[in-house]
Amino acid sequence: MTEILNGSVLAKNIREKAKKRVTDLNHPPGLGVILVGDNPASALYVRLKIEAAKEVGIFVERHQFENDATTEMIVSKVNELNARKDINGILVQLPLPGGQSTDEIISAIHPVKDIDGFHPENRRALLANTPVLVPPVALAIMRLLQASRQPLRNKHAVIIGNSEIFAEPLIELMREAHVSATFVNRSTEALSAITRAADIIVVAVGKENFLTKDMVKEAAIIIDVGTNKIKNKTVGDASKELEGHAGFMSQVPGGVGPLTVAYLLMNVIKAKELQDKEAV
Repeated sequence: MTEILNGSVLAKNIREKAKKRVTDLNHPPGLGVILVGDNPASALYVRLKIEAAKEVGIFVERHQFENDATTEMIVSKVNELNARKDINGILVQLPLPGGQSTDEIISAIHPVKDIDGFHPENRRALLANTPVLVPPVALAIMRLLQASRQPLRNKHAVIIGNSEIFAEPLIELMREAHVSATFVNRSTEALSAITRAADIIVVAVGKENFLTKDMVKEAAIIIDVGTNKIKNKTVGDASKELEGHAGFMSQVPGGVGPLTVAYLLMNVIKAKELQDKEAV
């Protein structure tokens, strides 16, 4: 019997804590959101993040750019938001439509306002075990693993994804939990043999039914980060045939997504607190 890991319930508790922390601040935190292009999924994610932020009392500004916006145009907006005292967190919705330099844009965000935790300084700080702002998606995945109530020490995890930038902070957090983790690309040779040896599989490739029963050993923990629209329905990367075979599975929707948003809000609040401390 597969136990479903429900991120929505866990996220509700975190959002309630976020709301309380906002009321304890001398002034509500401010969030600047940058959306480039007209990707429906990105627009949906931005809308959900803005709604959640407003719900806990965070002030939000949304800045929209066309598909063909240049890197320079977006960096200029980032620099403007960096300079503003009322904006404590900056979020650039990824992926960008193309033609822009993601690395250059992320690097332009002041590290203490980088609520996604992707800035090189924040990544280095995490690797040095001195984290300031940790990527919310990595925190969300770790929280779901904890929700399984399984001992994680000495477990082996395989992270299947499209980007090592996504995997890097997660591997570090897993290491701290005494889990050995390996990142593999979706096109890795003999992928099934690698995944079948894993106690934990995190899949984030953006392809429905990518992870199938023959790739997973019985009773493994599956964390599904995929979001795919199929006939107006949202599904993950893990096949439904894994239910009854895996020990634990996060659901899509309602798994990693709501928790990621909740931790994002916490990062905005933390950024505000850090900036208030620096200003003293």
